[in-house]
Amino acid sequence: MRLLLALLIAFASAYPALAQANFETNARFAVLMDYESGTVIFQKDADAQLEPASMAKLMTLAVVFNEVRSGRVHLNDEFFVSEHAWRTGGASSGGSTMFADLNSKIRVEDLVRSVIIQSGNDAAIILAEGIAGTEGSFAAMMNELARNIGLDGSHFMNPTGLPDPDQYSTARDLADLGRYLIREFPEYYHYFSEPEMEWNGIKQANRNSLIEVGIGVDGLKTGHTEAAGYGAVISTAQGDRRLVAVVHGLGSMRERAEEGRKLLTWGSRAFERFEAYPDGAVVAYADVYGGESGNVGLVGNGEIALYLPRGSRDCLSASVHYVGPLLPPVAAGQQVAELRVFCNDQLVQSAPLYAAEDVPQGDLVRRATDALKQLALGWL
Repeated sequence: MRLLLALLIAFASAYPALAQANFETNARFAVLMDYESGTVIFQKDADAQLEPASMAKLMTLAVVFNEVRSGRVHLNDEFFVSEHAWRTGGASSGGSTMFADLNSKIRVEDLVRSVIIQSGNDAAIILAEGIAGTEGSFAAMMNELARNIGLDGSHFMNPTGLPDPDQYSTARDLADLGRYLIREFPEYYHYFSEPEMEWNGIKQANRNSLIEVGIGVDGLKTGHTEAAGYGAVISTAQGDRRLVAVVHGLGSMRERAEEGRKLLTWGSRAFERFEAYPDGAVVAYADVYGGESGNVGLVGNGEIALYLPRGSRDCLSASVHYVGPLLPPVAAGQQVAELRVFCNDQLVQSAPLYAAEDVPQGDLVRRATDALKQLALGWL
């Protein structure tokens, strides 16, 4: 049965903090997302800039998987272990490593597995050099892909996540990156749940300890630096849906695992699913200033399914927020607004909304009419 919500159109320019009274986390940054819709169930400083540490390797993997899909790289290709990769990411560096031998050659698939399971810095550099020649050139590929998939709060300087003042991301971007990898590369996702990997006679366990605790976690990546603390991008398919979570800024590996477990468990058990709007249903309309049409329909990216606190049906209301009026041209599929769902005036979920159709610039008469509205109504 479809959930009916009373909608109020409002203007807004920033994401608010979700105000769930029933959950708290020690993480400095946190996000919990529904995988299918991308709707946010919980967030804490989700758009604040953070040091991604080894979670940046998820973008390294996204670039590698795209290169493999294009045919420019094959999993059986062998890449050379340079002195730079060996010194910067090898055993002598003191960081996470696969213990690659200097001047050896390693298959791309083994390097990918090392990046995921061992968080091998040497493996990440070897992949970068094998694909783009240098870490800098590979970082340019990372940033291009980040822009293409909408990670507007991220910038990458190297494939390892080693500290750099110009390398940053956000919890929201990292969650979206996790969703991208799961959605676009299901054929490679099994690597993320492998419990261990051995190389050069050295066996290392998967650094994502939640994989083996029986709550359905099957990915994705942990990270840690002294300055940033401990963090993880994690996902579980437990129950009737998949969740993607990010926790970061924690004090220890144990606290990282516990806070991640708590967030996923709460998200899996404390909510029930409602079909609010089916695929293609117009949620509301946004005003367009000077467009061929005076407004544009707002739709979700597919069905908008809401996951709401159990027993909360009677408390629900919703609003649509956007910076408006919109200025043409507006492209179909362009994200222009956000649906916010409240329970007793507490924001419990948000979901992006997209333009349902193109709205090109209007003729002179339309623009003049809208200019008069601007004067009369105080638009802009």
